[in-house]
Amino acid sequence: MDVVLSNSRGPETLADLFAGLGEHARAGTPADAARDGDLVVAAIPLSGYRLLPAEALAGKIVIDALNCYPQRDGRIPELDSNELTSSQLVQQHLADSLVVKAFNNIACISLGSRARPAGDPDRSALPVAALPVAGDDTAAKARVAALLDTPGYDAVDVGTLADSWRSEPNTPVYVQPYLAAEMPKGLEREDALRWHQANPGVPVPADQVRKLADTAVRGVAGGYLPGLKPA
Repeated sequence: MDVVLSNSRGPETLADLFAGLGEHARAGTPADAARDGDLVVAAIPLSGYRLLPAEALAGKIVIDALNCYPQRDGRIPELDSNELTSSQLVQQHLADSLVVKAFNNIACISLGSRARPAGDPDRSALPVAALPVAGDDTAAKARVAALLDTPGYDAVDVGTLADSWRSEPNTPVYVQPYLAAEMPKGLEREDALRWHQANPGVPVPADQVRKLADTAVRGVAGGYLPGLKPA
């Protein structure tokens, strides 16, 4: 796939990252990524969701990988009251886009280590890992499911954006199922990263993801990030 990477600091700050990704990856501005992407992945702090370029993203499928962490994002009344999910907030801002929740419940290191593309011997020999997907548009969810299949993940439809809380922090399907062991509590950020690198994780098949999502009970919105200093 051709990929455009962007951040808030400018394309030049991404040189080391995209240099190792091959000729199909390049760095650009958020406007470049919005313009050129058939599917656009938003992976930024939730507190900055209003910075997503709504006009440039009109008509696009936007994959929402955002989570609420109050220690970083502050308190958000609509989430504290469970009036809305964080994905519904994003959809309100991106009124002319098709928002689909995905990639938010798995640590980035596990995301890379559990991928099993089509043709990989492990894909037929081992259970294929699955990720939950939520959205209000059926066709958009199908496009995202096809994208997940490319690196080697099954997609489990957990409902609409109103149901997307089922894969948010503090739910049974969030991060822990993809880990081979439970991360020790109280680790600083660098120690947590090293722990993840030493414990790449296990596949979580689709039926288990579905069962975990179905057993979720909605509680206080927001989670905790190890080693993250309060804003």
